[in-house]
Amino acid sequence: MLTEDGRQRREGAVKKAIVLVSGGLDSATCLAIAQAEGFECFALSFDYGQRSISELQAARELVSTASVAAHKVIPIDMGAIGGSALTDRDIDVPVEESEGIPVTYVPARNTVFLSYALAWAEVLEAEAIFIGVNALDYSGYPDCRPEYINAFQTLMNLATKAGVEGHELELRTPLIDLTKAEIIDVGLQLGVDYSMTVSCYQADSEGRACGVCDSCRLRKKGFADAGGEDVTHYQ
Repeated sequence: MLTEDGRQRREGAVKKAIVLVSGGLDSATCLAIAQAEGFECFALSFDYGQRSISELQAARELVSTASVAAHKVIPIDMGAIGGSALTDRDIDVPVEESEGIPVTYVPARNTVFLSYALAWAEVLEAEAIFIGVNALDYSGYPDCRPEYINAFQTLMNLATKAGVEGHELELRTPLIDLTKAEIIDVGLQLGVDYSMTVSCYQADSEGRACGVCDSCRLRKKGFADAGGEDVTHYQ
């Protein structure tokens, strides 16, 4: 049988997707969207040396309630490279807004994460990879822009056995053009429990947010603009 874009799918086969799940608001919404579209979801998270390990615990809890087919947590020591306030304890997380790309940007993080997702997608013969990047209410990271996503989409189909054989994978970014408030609205309609998510760059061991970092500011603004209750747990 054919998929919607004309690709061949084995009779009776379920469409599969890899979904990157960080434990934050955006990735939780992205997972809910993928499931609502009928994908059998395989969740992928990373223990990459991030400052806030509680987001990884949030990812595990989110996935445990989401009926995914499988959940892998890949260890990557990006802290050994450093260069980011999220992986280097000697660099403070900024609490004031700044111009340009902030020090919370982790060099090449999405490229590394998507490469692992691409490898697993090939093994599973998945049709899509979902990532919750956003280019409106975001911190200005270069690997969240549409130009980057388009470039990686091209790479996916040039660098894989599946792509060469004509079974192209699709890189899905359903949140990329949405405001944070719009993302929250979509998630609430799909039943996402945002109290389980951790977005803060420096959340404590219990997942409580600092309330002053860039990610916290964006999240607070999103709930305020959406007119809903901010269910974030603060320190």
